[in-house]
Amino acid sequence: MQTAPVVSGCVKRSWYAGFIQSLRRNWILYAFLVPTLAYLIIFQYWPLYGVQIAFRKFTASKGIWGSAWVGMQNFEKFFNSYMFKDLLVNTVVLSVYQLIAAFPFPIILALMLNYSVSNRLRRATQMVTYAPHFISTVVLVGMMSVFMGQTGLFNTLLGKLGIGPVAFLSDSSMFRDIYVWSHIWQRTGYNSVIYIAALASVSPELHEAAIVDGANKLQRIWHVDIPAILPTAVILLIMSTGNVLSLGFEKVYLMQNDLNLNVAEIISTYVYKIGLLNAQYSYSTAIGLFNNIVNLVILLSVNKLADRLSGTSLL
Repeated sequence: MQTAPVVSGCVKRSWYAGFIQSLRRNWILYAFLVPTLAYLIIFQYWPLYGVQIAFRKFTASKGIWGSAWVGMQNFEKFFNSYMFKDLLVNTVVLSVYQLIAAFPFPIILALMLNYSVSNRLRRATQMVTYAPHFISTVVLVGMMSVFMGQTGLFNTLLGKLGIGPVAFLSDSSMFRDIYVWSHIWQRTGYNSVIYIAALASVSPELHEAAIVDGANKLQRIWHVDIPAILPTAVILLIMSTGNVLSLGFEKVYLMQNDLNLNVAEIISTYVYKIGLLNAQYSYSTAIGLFNNIVNLVILLSVNKLADRLSGTSLL
């Protein structure tokens, strides 16, 4: 007697059917995603439609599709411009300087707070270091103008020491230092939060074992804490390198003046001036697209390198 083949009671469902069932079961959780998805579609993906004007001679009266197609002409114009080298050098130097100088400070602050024996001191330090993050860029640059002006606090103190007034904001050789170290002062406390959270997840048993073996605090930091926060540090470093050519526009623009423009003019401020002030929309879009492509290449390269060296990556 021939027996019928045994058929499994669990029938494989298609991806679509599984998604529909999950949607019905967890529709409240999916509802929370709607505002985020709407934001991404409206402000991140839909504007990609306008990127094509980088390859056109855009005229507002003709619209995007009615404007003439010029191919790579706008990119060639930028590459052959006398500003290309200066813009690229200024942007890369300022961004790399900020990345290298600012990266270790949140880690150092987090380690110091983690080993603080006084809760009151820890809370006071956190409050003082977090507060500058909530100062807007305009207010920050205004504070810098007041403190570093010819009659500001810094020059007043230097005058008491018999040192003449220093042109902090108009000296091009000081622009990068002021920009980077004011950024460190403003962001270190806030950026240390994620490292503090990573340190809180370190097992106390590891520290107890290290103490039993005779390790001092520096040895515990090096052999216990640093390995624990290293994956977090690598991920944040990768994400930071993806913005090497995308420095904040507002702060640089507000700090610019005729005397420091030779080092203060970067790609983002140049795009603003060319695109919005001079109405060269196609040219400025081409520059912005070049900037984003380079950032993407750097991000993927650093991510691949980090994966090979440390086994930690975004993907």
